[in-house]
Amino acid sequence: MALFKRKRATGKPGEWYYCLEHRKVEEGPDCPAVNRLGPYPTAAEAARAIEIAEERNEEWEHDPRWSEENDSGPRGTGS
Repeated sequence: MALFKRKRATGKPGEWYYCLEHRKVEEGPDCPAVNRLGPYPTAAEAARAIEIAEERNEEWEHDPRWSEENDSGPRGTGS
């Protein structure tokens, strides 16, 4: 008898994830959170997870609220 049971990843049917370890789309999810992106509403969107993350990163890098050149710092920090 095992002393420790492996905790199963939780999710709902209809939630789609992209597994970074297996490089595939999963419904459910099948893999632990540390290895996945999502949830996404459709399998097609989950298949674009890397592209979506790159687009968001690009937007954030050029967001003037987070620019190092901005003397006031990010909004909402109380600075």
